[in-house]
Amino acid sequence: MRCFAILILCSLAAFSQHAAHAQEPIIGLAAPMSDSVAVLGAQMRDGARVAAHAGSARLVEADTQCSAEGGEAAARNLIGQNVSVVVGFLCTDAIEAALPLFAEANIPVITPGVRTVTLTDQRERTGWPVFRTAPRADAERDAVADILVPRWREEFFAIVDDGTIYGRELAENLRAAAELQELKPVFIDTFRPQLDNQIGLAARLRRAGASHVFVGGDRSDIAILARDARGMDYDLVIVGGEALRAETSSTPLAEGTLMIGLPRWADIASDAAKQALDNAEIIPDGYVVPGFAAVQLAIAASRTEAGSIFEALSSGRYETALGSFSFDTKGDLTQGFYRLFRFDGQTFQVVE
Repeated sequence: MRCFAILILCSLAAFSQHAAHAQEPIIGLAAPMSDSVAVLGAQMRDGARVAAHAGSARLVEADTQCSAEGGEAAARNLIGQNVSVVVGFLCTDAIEAALPLFAEANIPVITPGVRTVTLTDQRERTGWPVFRTAPRADAERDAVADILVPRWREEFFAIVDDGTIYGRELAENLRAAAELQELKPVFIDTFRPQLDNQIGLAARLRRAGASHVFVGGDRSDIAILARDARGMDYDLVIVGGEALRAETSSTPLAEGTLMIGLPRWADIASDAAKQALDNAEIIPDGYVVPGFAAVQLAIAASRTEAGSIFEALSSGRYETALGSFSFDTKGDLTQGFYRLFRFDGQTFQVVE
């Protein structure tokens, strides 16, 4: 009788261990680990590893080589290792080659790195099971309009661009959004970039009566325009896009310059994520925190009872190191990351 009881206890212990192991999510990580972008892939891998350890999940890694061939090979590798969901990808060619294979295997993919708009815009046609935690490539353009139009209802504002595709797209979208709200800029122009001075542009803005201007251009031109406006005793509020983060200008950026851009991920990461990364001696640079958050999301969706992981990601809301994540019908995040910042002479600080 005693032996029978011991056998029962052993069986229960074995069953408990098996059940615990069966509940361990197997998460695939697809990231470039070679060539010129290996440092970015390593950042994503480091964040993913820490999150997997913290969430008691098993992480299976594959190198995408940032190419179509590498993406396909990584997909076959991960499918063969029975992963339930995949996190990663930085390169469009790699993820587009991998997604048909993941779709056939019914394995959803969460990408914190690929911003190409067609990736999700075509999901209804392609059937690709992709969810994007990275901002879309057109998110900056939309954020400029969404943030500035409500703020500039009572201002005499101007819109100028440097003639590049990047600058003109930002400026034109802002102009169109303003006109939909029956707001008309006092001045619109395309200026010549990379000059030693922008005195002519500053003079034209002042003659038009502009108190605020959005500049679709790079940091150097914006810094020079601010310098020249200040030299004319012209109090002009200048706003630029993400290009202001590029520290390539020999002219110092003026204090008070505004930027619509993304925060540094480490600045908005949760305290728990920062602590976990610090304990692992990982510096939260680049893709470390996005990789961490994406694996958190994958683990949470794997452990819900909302049907398949795809269904869980499609319908649920999950807390991550970068906030609460949920997705629209295309697989893009329903919330944006872009914010308004002010340069304090050293760094960009969020404008509340």
